[in-house]
Amino acid sequence: MDDKQIILLYEQRDESAIKETKTKYGAYCLSIATRILENPEDSQECENDTYLKVWNNIPPDSPVYFSAYLGAITRNLSLDRLRKKKATKRTDSVCISLEELEDCIPTGKSIAEEIEAKDLAEHISAFLRSLPEAECNVFLNRYWGFLSIEEIADKYSFSKSKVKMMLLRTRTKLSNHLIKEGFIL
Repeated sequence: MDDKQIILLYEQRDESAIKETKTKYGAYCLSIATRILENPEDSQECENDTYLKVWNNIPPDSPVYFSAYLGAITRNLSLDRLRKKKATKRTDSVCISLEELEDCIPTGKSIAEEIEAKDLAEHISAFLRSLPEAECNVFLNRYWGFLSIEEIADKYSFSKSKVKMMLLRTRTKLSNHLIKEGFIL
């Protein structure tokens, strides 16, 4: 079943939409949650929470790219769960990925900084679109998909040192880009 048909099932409030989503995208959603949480039970729960959130959001949402929509929901739910667990235990690979970005992406808690978050996201998206495809893919796989250096190297047939260097250079470019755009790091 194609994505448009699945979305139509959601819009018609047909419960088979969840079954079709799980059949087509279950492994995809579970892999995203597992990379972030590194716990099978929590990952399965996030996958199921994804289906519930999609059920509650469509309608009114009508995603153009259903797989990206599911991926974003799964990722956000998984990161929320990780943040809750973070007080007692850190998940090393995800925390390492996020810590690598701390030097080039400003973080803050004030209302003004929260308001600027959307602007920051737009600048980061524009920066990523300006990168060569290989650099963008490596960066997104590391910091959105939370793949390890080894997994990225295997996926693109690069050496681990090449992946590390690409990530370092891309983070430096991102940092310089954000400074140039007026973001204080």
